[in-house]
Amino acid sequence: MHTLQNPLALLSRLLLAALFLPAGIGKITGFAGTAGYIASVGLPMPTVAAAVAIAVEVLGGLALIVGFGTRWAALALALFTLGASFFFHNYWAMPAEQQMMQHLMFMKNIGVTGGLLALAAFGAGAFSLDARRSA
Repeated sequence: MHTLQNPLALLSRLLLAALFLPAGIGKITGFAGTAGYIASVGLPMPTVAAAVAIAVEVLGGLALIVGFGTRWAALALALFTLGASFFFHNYWAMPAEQQMMQHLMFMKNIGVTGGLLALAAFGAGAFSLDARRSA
């Protein structure tokens, strides 16, 4: 398994970025809808929150792809994902007919958070700009 460590770290970064980068780009192209959705759950300053979400998802996704500042990017994305889970997938406060899907989405986000925390703990691996900078 040791010989697979670096390729698997790269694959992990790419697969996680595949979740965040398109989501951030989608928020850019649908900015008004994103801000409206944020407002609909009662969060303050929805326009600012939408801009922050875009920055975290796009910049964090790009950082994961190239492996630059990976530990910090993964930690930021983990905190973002965990927070978003509680505000946007709060299945416990939804009608019974919506709970199953929201529970699945919540648990998926918990799993993604776990993967991001592993990246934060162990780093990007050898196939990254982080590794090149430390060499």
